Amino acid sequence: MNLHAYLIVALALFSIGIYAVLERRSLIAMLIGVELMLGAASLNFMAFNYFLSPDPAIGQIIVLFIIGLAAAEASIAISIILALHWVRRTTDVEQITDLKG
Repeated sequence: MNLHAYLIVALALFSIGIYAVLERRSLIAMLIGVELMLGAASLNFMAFNYFLSPDPAIGQIIVLFIIGLAAAEASIAISIILALHWVRRTTDVEQITDLKG
């Protein structure tokens, strides 16, 4: 495989993630979309690292930071979603609009 194939797969993942964030009404679907976008960014880093960088450790370290960020983001977002579901009994974004200070 060449660099273009990896970039096309990453573009498809990122596009699906953008669609999930912008068009879905459920907070869980939005969280999955953000995870897909982070996965696409990781794939881009690894593809460019493999094909263009002389030092393979740089891209791998960046991807490890992205994985850590995704894990932290997922745990915090799921706890917020669960708290909202306990209070509001829904995860629909349209029904959770009165969360102003």
